[in-house]
Amino acid sequence: MRGNGLALSVRAAIGCVSLFRCKEGRVREGFYLKILTLQHLQKHITGLEMDLVLHVADRFFFTPYVYPSSWPEDEPLRQIIGLMIVTNLGAAILYLGLGALSYFFVFDQKLMQHPQFLENQVQREIRYALWSLPWISIPTVALFFAEVRGYSKLYDSVHESPFGWSGLIFSMISFLFFTDMCIYWVHRFLHHKLIYKYFHKPHHVWKIPTPFASHAFHPVDGFLQGLPYHIYPFLFPLHKVLYLLLYVFVNIWTISIHDGDYRVPNQIEAVINGAAHHTDHHLFFDYNYGQYFTLWDRLGGSYRYPSGLMGKGPHDQIKRIQASKSLKIKD
Repeated sequence: MRGNGLALSVRAAIGCVSLFRCKEGRVREGFYLKILTLQHLQKHITGLEMDLVLHVADRFFFTPYVYPSSWPEDEPLRQIIGLMIVTNLGAAILYLGLGALSYFFVFDQKLMQHPQFLENQVQREIRYALWSLPWISIPTVALFFAEVRGYSKLYDSVHESPFGWSGLIFSMISFLFFTDMCIYWVHRFLHHKLIYKYFHKPHHVWKIPTPFASHAFHPVDGFLQGLPYHIYPFLFPLHKVLYLLLYVFVNIWTISIHDGDYRVPNQIEAVINGAAHHTDHHLFFDYNYGQYFTLWDRLGGSYRYPSGLMGKGPHDQIKRIQASKSLKIKD
């Protein structure tokens, strides 16, 4: 990487100069002083490359079109502007792109015939999400900025992992369980009677959600439920490429639990909080708060076996309505 190469070059230069001075009879203390300065510089340079996406966007797109090339890479205003653009564009592209793929290729559009499916619902979901995402990005960028400045435990190389490659696997598992636990309690908090109508109720307007309902929530709701993803790398070591991949996965998962596709392998059906569980959350309100797993719902007494897996879900209701209409036509 460019930063690490520069750091090594500086180290070599300082070492040569220091050795030369030693031969000339200069005091050796200067050598150690330079080593301390180098360590500080190397740490600073590594922090500048903390965010991969920002680094690529900054190098190939933003300079000099968004801000002048004369601004140093560690200029806070430059980093904030870049993060604002990357965060907003990235969120919109992920939402619209993944949402469209799910809507056209996974979502059962027969669900739009359900009596509780709202008029112009898809357009309303998209409009609300695109209004909400820029507001969510404001506090989110503050967290990304702290990561870019080097305050998190994100690292660049597998060699920096406390447990090597096995540490990456542990990071994935712990990330999922940590965020699932936190989101469960944040979600329950948002259902409190003093909080719900102000922040979480807009998301529950969609009783029969589509993939585009996944991000159609109040900005405060969206930020609070996304906060655990950003807290994790400040508490635990995490490879920054893995962090980026997990961030994309989180968005895919959030869309998938709103797509109405209840298929889950029988072996993991009892532990995975899939679309069937989350559909019941939208319909029955006080159940299935979890994000990935059913663990915390079971521990918290809020687990409900999905009605869609018992032949009593929205798909089944539509079939009964259609069958009833067919009988009336025959009569």
